[in-house]
Amino acid sequence: MAALLLPLSFTGGVVTTPAISMELHGGPLSLAWLTNGFMLTFGSGLLAAGVAADKLRHKRIFIAGLALFAISSMLIALTQSSFSLGIYRALQGIAAALTLAGGATALAHLYNGPARTRAFSLLGTLFGVGLAFGPLLMGIITDAFSWRWVYALLATVAAVVALAGQLSLVSAPVAPSPAADIRGTAMFSFTLLALTATLILLPQYGVASWVTLIGLALTLLAAVIFIRHTQRTIHPVFSLSLLRQPHFAGVLLLPVATCYCYVVLLIVIPLFLMGARNLSETQSATLLLSLTAPMLIFPGIAAWLTRWFAAGAISVMGLLLATLGLVGMAYTLASADLMLLACAMLLTGAGAALPWGLMDGLAVSAVSVDRAGMAAGLFNTVRVAGEGVALAVVMAVLALLNRIGLQQHLPDVDSATRQAAAVWLSGSHVLQAQEILPHISAALLVLNVQHAYQILLYGLAAITLGCAVLVGLLLKRPANKG
Repeated sequence: MAALLLPLSFTGGVVTTPAISMELHGGPLSLAWLTNGFMLTFGSGLLAAGVAADKLRHKRIFIAGLALFAISSMLIALTQSSFSLGIYRALQGIAAALTLAGGATALAHLYNGPARTRAFSLLGTLFGVGLAFGPLLMGIITDAFSWRWVYALLATVAAVVALAGQLSLVSAPVAPSPAADIRGTAMFSFTLLALTATLILLPQYGVASWVTLIGLALTLLAAVIFIRHTQRTIHPVFSLSLLRQPHFAGVLLLPVATCYCYVVLLIVIPLFLMGARNLSETQSATLLLSLTAPMLIFPGIAAWLTRWFAAGAISVMGLLLATLGLVGMAYTLASADLMLLACAMLLTGAGAALPWGLMDGLAVSAVSVDRAGMAAGLFNTVRVAGEGVALAVVMAVLALLNRIGLQQHLPDVDSATRQAAAVWLSGSHVLQAQEILPHISAALLVLNVQHAYQILLYGLAAITLGCAVLVGLLLKRPANKG
C-alpha cells in the first residue's frame, strides 16, 4: 500500500492543480510548486533518507515517513492558502523519500534470493499501477467531490499503513558498516536542491536575475565541494569512478531518457488537456491512460524478449519507439480527433516501458559484485533526482517558448506583461493569462500554448533519440567488473 501512495501523490498534484487554482487563486509559481515542490524535496532527499534507513533502523524511517506523509496530506486538505499548500507539498516530498527508502530497506531485510527479487518486482508493479490509474482515480474524486478529498484520502491511507507497519514490521538491528558519509550526502542533496530550485524559479525571474545567478553559483560551488570531498574520502556515499565506466554511464542515460520521454509527460500533458483543450479532470486522466497503461504490460514483454535479445538492445529499441511516439504527439496535438493523440501517446508509453523494467538489472550487472550496492544507489538517485530536474527544465522551456510566441504575436505589449502571461501559459493556465491580456482572444493564447507544446515535444523526441544513440554505443563497450 505504501508503494501506491507515492505515485498517487505525484499524479494527484497535477490533476488537482486547476481546481486548486480556481479555489485558492494562487500565482503561477505557487501552482507550479504543487508538483515541483514535491519532486524537489523527494529527489534531493532520497539519498539522505537511504543513508538514514541504513544507520537508524529502517522501521523507524519507514514509520516516520508515513506519519509525516499523513500529517502533510491532511494539512494540504485543510489549507486555505496556496503558499502554505506549496510548503506542505514539499513536506510531503520529504515524507515520500523517507517512506520509499525505509520501505525498500525493509524489503531487502525481510527477503533473500528469489523472494527478494519477487518482492521488488511487486514494488515496481505497484508503482506502475499507481502511475497508470492514479490520475484517473484522482480525477474522479476531484470531479465528484473536491480536490481536498484527494489529500484526505492520501492522509487516511498513510495513517492506516503506518499503523499496520508499526504492528507488523520487525525492527532489525543495525548491521556493522563503515561510518556514513554525512558530509558527502549533505553536499550532494544540497547540490540537487539548489539546481532544481533555480530551474523552478527561472521562468518567474529570468536568466539574468540575481535569484537565478545566485542559485547557479550555489549549485556550482556545492558540486565542486562534493566532487573534491568524494576524491578525498575513503568511503564516499558513491564513487565518481563509476561514471568513468562507459558501460555504466550508458545505463545511467536510460533513466534520463525515460524522464524526458515519459515522466514529464505525466505532468505537462494533463495540464495541456485541462487548460488548452478544456477537458475535465476525469476526461484528461482517461486519455492519459493511453500513455500510462503500457507501463503495466510492456515491462513484462521486455523481460520475455530477453530470451532472444540483449537487454541493452531492447532498451534502445524502446527509446526509438518512444521517439516516434513523441513526434506523433507533436503532430496530432492540435488535432480535433483526440484518438490520434491517444494512439501517439500509446506508442510513446510502450516505448518508454520497454527499458523501464530492465534498467535496474543493467545497472547492477555493469559493475563488480562488491560495487553493486553503490551502483544501484547511484542509479536510483539519478532516476528520482532526474525526474525533478527534468520537470523543472521542461516547465522553464515552456515558459520561454510561450514568451517567444507572445513576442511574435504581440510586439506592442510590454515585455513584463508578456513575461507574466508566458509564465501562466507554461502551465496551460489560459484563463489567468487572458486576465493579464484582456484584449487578446483565448483562441490566440491556446494556439500559442499548442505551438509551444509542439516544439517541446519535438525537442523531447530529439533528446530521446540522442539518448538512444548514446546508450547503443556505450553499451557495446564491455562492462568493467574488475
